[in-house]
Amino acid sequence: MLRSQPVKQFSVRLVRISEWILTSRKRRKVRRRIKQKNKNVVLDWIEAFLQAALLVLLINQYLLQAYQIPSGSMIRTLLLGDRIFVNKLVYGPELLPGIGKLPGFAAPERNEVIVFENPSYISRGTAFTILQRVLYMVTLSLVDIDRDENGLPRAQLLIKRAVGSEGDRFRIHLGDMYIRAAGSDEFISEAEFKTRSGTDYPVTRMLDTADYETIRAGGRALARDQLGFELTAEEESAIIALRNLGFGDPFALEWTRESYRYAAEPQNDRLRQRVQFIRNGWYVPANRRLPLGDNRDNSRDGRYFGPVHTDDILGRAMVIYWPLSRMGAIR
Repeated sequence: MLRSQPVKQFSVRLVRISEWILTSRKRRKVRRRIKQKNKNVVLDWIEAFLQAALLVLLINQYLLQAYQIPSGSMIRTLLLGDRIFVNKLVYGPELLPGIGKLPGFAAPERNEVIVFENPSYISRGTAFTILQRVLYMVTLSLVDIDRDENGLPRAQLLIKRAVGSEGDRFRIHLGDMYIRAAGSDEFISEAEFKTRSGTDYPVTRMLDTADYETIRAGGRALARDQLGFELTAEEESAIIALRNLGFGDPFALEWTRESYRYAAEPQNDRLRQRVQFIRNGWYVPANRRLPLGDNRDNSRDGRYFGPVHTDDILGRAMVIYWPLSRMGAIR
């Protein structure tokens, strides 16, 4: 009997502790039900929305970001208005929108479709950038408050193909790309380069040979006008035709215009340097990529602002999710 007394006391305590735990749990459940019952419906809806928005924000910021294609620069790969998901994790997401960058799992590879910060974008401040990115991501790209004076979205991010890798050199003639890959001593056409490297991606051309003759004629007329010559009626018509064309390889025009001016002003160092740059093309330094649009005759890309640093590359285009008829992986 003496030995069983401690066991009995232990059993009584165990029962009392169990009763207290069960009673406490029941009281908490009752309090939660009462609190939920007395909760304002509007506040309940707002709380649920904020929780969902926070979840979407975290996913968009660090994993997958929704993005809407703003132009036709990537036709046929991506069409104007396509909505896509961008893999933010692979190259390392930003710590906060527009601030810092976390390490990624890989570096951008040649020919991947990448999203990066627009080098010519002028920020309106960190607070505005964070607010714009948050609204854009939470609404899955439906709301963009960063607009210009005409009400059009400002291009804070660009999406292009990483055609050039470090050590490559590129030059263009009448819209056709020629590549001297790292370690090579010759320039070859882009088509031949794709065959040799075993890569394939679409390149869209909107202009033909006759259109580039229009660009060259307009470029010569512009050069003569800048040099102070009186233009003929034919030259004035060439400038009008050039302006009506509206797009094309930017260096076809610049090469013709600047070469003509340099021939007339060989002492002009700025013209000499520019002509030499266009002739030699771009060199892609270490830790940079040269982004180009698949639509070569209508794309504002690395031909305007040069190679971009890998730290400014924020993600890899992964999949089109809207419209449903175009749903699929991006290559």
